[in-house]
Amino acid sequence: MGLLVLSCLLLFWYWLGYGLLPLRWQNSYLAGPDAALRRACRAATWGHWKPAARLFEDAGQDWERRSLYAQRLGYLAARRSDRWLKAWVEALPGNPDAALVVARARILYAWKLRGHARAQDTSRRRFEGFHRELLASQDDIGRALALRPDDPTPLIAEIWRALGLGYPNQEMRALWSEIAVRAPHHFEAHSSALQYWTAKWHGSKRHAREFAEKSAAGAPPGSLLAVLPVIAWYENHADELGDLGFRSAQVHALVDAALTDAALADPAHPRLPEVRHLLAYFLYRQGRYRAAREQFRQVDGFTEALPWRYSSTKSLYYRAIRTKTARKALTERRRPR
Repeated sequence: MGLLVLSCLLLFWYWLGYGLLPLRWQNSYLAGPDAALRRACRAATWGHWKPAARLFEDAGQDWERRSLYAQRLGYLAARRSDRWLKAWVEALPGNPDAALVVARARILYAWKLRGHARAQDTSRRRFEGFHRELLASQDDIGRALALRPDDPTPLIAEIWRALGLGYPNQEMRALWSEIAVRAPHHFEAHSSALQYWTAKWHGSKRHAREFAEKSAAGAPPGSLLAVLPVIAWYENHADELGDLGFRSAQVHALVDAALTDAALADPAHPRLPEVRHLLAYFLYRQGRYRAAREQFRQVDGFTEALPWRYSSTKSLYYRAIRTKTARKALTERRRPR
């Protein structure tokens, strides 16, 4: 009993001082809280597919939510067991939701085979498996799209096929046109396409910047697309510049625009947590510690987001920045005005 009381006191002290969760309470598979998705993932690990099916039924035509569910459940099938997914397909042949997860899982499995190393450090065997699975994924994507032609999610999955197989720019633009007809301001579609246009894939710094700026300029308030120029800047410059680059007037303006857009977004937007993670990081690098802490408070306990996912030790990286933010925010609060 004494140990329990002590633990409760320590937790209370942590919240009182920092307003954040203890370091050991972190989820590395999601970007933010989603009780229904967590239940479905937990059930899937035990071989049960019905909670996942209910997720998609409840999502209806909420394409943002469908893409998140397909991504996270597809990741689970690709990285762990797909027994539950096979049971779902067998129980409901021709179900568009199951077909969608199958397509996403195939592509995510391909990327698992490739690994995270740079191309020059990736073995021929890995590349062969990667390309084999990506080529096979075309049938899965086509099946999911045929079962629900209005859903952009299978085409969003295809963007990651385009990255891996190196679609020519013209072919990527044609794919993007199909997505834009179905969902012109879809967050995951834009953030995925932005990766294609980066210099590390099939574009350039200019292509990435222009795509992000054009997408943000044409988006309605609260769509979260104002963060795209922040992502583009990070992809283009994060490895080149220290804190001085992050603290430039240009980057301050980009972050402020994204903060305003996030404040206008639906609090239940499924991609808002991902935006909060990136904003928290940029605010930290800019020395705006109290503002960064407020973003961390909204997503604390989760680490599947930029910039943490680029680290081989993403949970440790997240914890380090989050804890420094909390400590520096207390110091910042005591500064004279």
